[in-house]
Amino acid sequence: MDGIANDVAVGVKRSSDELLSGSLYNSPNSSVTANGGDSKKLRVEDSMDSPPSRVIHIRKLPNEVSETEVIALGLPFGKVTNILMLKGKNQAFLELGTEEAAVTMVNYYTAVTPQVRNVPVFIQYSNHKELKTDSALNQRAQAVLQAVSAVQEGGSPSSDTAGETVLTPAPSPVLRIIIDNMFYPVTLDVLQQIFSKFGTVMKIITFTKNNQFQALLQFSDPVNAQQAKLSLDGQNIYNSCCTLRIDFSKLVNLNVKYNNDKSRDYTRPELPAGDGQPPVDPSLAANLSKDSTSLLGAISPLSAAAAAAAAAGRVALSGHSTPGGVLLVSNLNDEMVTPQSLFTLFGVYGDVQRVKILYNKKDSALIQMSDGNQAQLAMSHLNGQKMYGKIIRVTLSKHQTVQLPREGLDDQGLTKDFTSSPLHRFKKPGSKNFQNIFPPSATLHLSNIPDNVTEEDLRLLFSNSGGTVKAFKFFQDRKMALLQMSTVEEAIQALIDLHNYDMGRGHRLRVSFSKSTI
Repeated sequence: MDGIANDVAVGVKRSSDELLSGSLYNSPNSSVTANGGDSKKLRVEDSMDSPPSRVIHIRKLPNEVSETEVIALGLPFGKVTNILMLKGKNQAFLELGTEEAAVTMVNYYTAVTPQVRNVPVFIQYSNHKELKTDSALNQRAQAVLQAVSAVQEGGSPSSDTAGETVLTPAPSPVLRIIIDNMFYPVTLDVLQQIFSKFGTVMKIITFTKNNQFQALLQFSDPVNAQQAKLSLDGQNIYNSCCTLRIDFSKLVNLNVKYNNDKSRDYTRPELPAGDGQPPVDPSLAANLSKDSTSLLGAISPLSAAAAAAAAAGRVALSGHSTPGGVLLVSNLNDEMVTPQSLFTLFGVYGDVQRVKILYNKKDSALIQMSDGNQAQLAMSHLNGQKMYGKIIRVTLSKHQTVQLPREGLDDQGLTKDFTSSPLHRFKKPGSKNFQNIFPPSATLHLSNIPDNVTEEDLRLLFSNSGGTVKAFKFFQDRKMALLQMSTVEEAIQALIDLHNYDMGRGHRLRVSFSKSTI
């Protein structure tokens, strides 16, 4: 698998659209069209500086691959807005809603070999900025895309007797998962990491029934359960085994009594382990030998990094954390970044304990979260996002803790201890904040607004953070509001600047990312 992984890593940096001939394409940097044009061959240019694009070029797809399988590659990273299949060439183009989503997707698949039907595929930025398709030529793909879009917006595609696509609401936030052909052990850790790509996992219960390993897994939102089912049902966790069979459960809420290696409530870390049950031990997942963990390179693309982390014993569960949960953040803007700004941004996904900007490499920092679960959550949401104009890289660190400087040593304010900070969002067990963890988005949720503050006041405040306010909407009680910036980067900047902003009268503004749009 090493050769494949290296090839993918190189491919990601090319601005390709390899050897596409015929009448489907215009010149590079134009829109891709599917309704005629000059016959041209676009050659691969090895360029280390190819600009990101929201159009992704996918090569070496297996024969007879479906549109749904290709869309599933991009679905966890954001809205998929268009697709063009070139089945004769085993290639496809996938257009995502934003460039940020495309960057996150390419970054993820740089580290994890993407697979479709257990076949490695090659993913890279297209040198086209937009995908335009003739609906008459691309009718089937558009129909599939519309059905998937409906799922992303809260519906579920199904077919009636007339063969038309009908939408039904997501029935439950709880999924019932059966693992077929379980040749290798599947732990609760692994399931959490696989499914958390689609939203906040709140609770998991695992059990054996009819000699099959099964699990019930509850998301914070039924739409996340829809997306996970659409993308993961039928996928293999490990190469050619441990197949996921996923249905909606009739339950709408799980009652978890114990936090151990069989069950877990991530919103209540104070729960006991139960009689005779040990607390979760991440080393359980490391029982796979080095030979068997090499199969992780062939895991279905959405789960490889997660299972690899669990198998390495680096994923701790909230409330039973071992020392760890330290992230390495690189490619920071060293002229702008501060421990406080990193605390605020990463604090959206967990309680940051310590931050250290590296003395000899000030574009990198170590961030210690409360536990490994929070570290994993922050990494999955923030890797590839833009902060102060630079795309940051977030990985798990080999360090177990962030060391404070020796007493009396001046480290120029590069290290800060936030252990006793009153701004931790998740220290209260069962807090609603556990249910409101969303990826960075252009829309921000504002709360704790004083009653004398107007829409104009808030628009002016957020415009002064260096961005453009595109839309605003007060909730009925006017203590909360939604505010939409023009880009995700602007929203990240506004959150860093204005979370905990003093609005007067003892009110501190609370800012978080929203899943809603205005």
